[in-house]
Amino acid sequence: QVQVVESGGGLVQPGGSLRLSCAASGSNRSFYAMGWYRQAPGKQRELVATITSGGSTNYADSVKGRFTISRDNAKNTVYLQMNSLKPEDTAVYYCKVVAGTPGVFYNYWGQGTQVTVSS
Repeated sequence: QVQVVESGGGLVQPGGSLRLSCAASGSNRSFYAMGWYRQAPGKQRELVATITSGGSTNYADSVKGRFTISRDNAKNTVYLQMNSLKPEDTAVYYCKVVAGTPGVFYNYWGQGTQVTVSS
């Protein structure tokens, strides 16, 4: 079984910063790609940023230059540093982890953490 636990959400003013963390755990599992997605009220869940075990990153156009994804493979933890936050960044942020054994892997999701950008 794989557990995915997010932390770090909250209320921040426009222009402010937040750092999200996501820790994955599970015995006899390798962790491959990790990433952040978000879902605003009335909208579909969308990709924010992903990072492979080798460190290759991918960002949504809307967050490029403002958000930075990173990971600590020794801790199976992924981070999302969010700067210059805008009201349209308000959403529930979900962490997704691809984990398993070679040739057999699954997606695991965290419970989500609320990020609210408002004055």
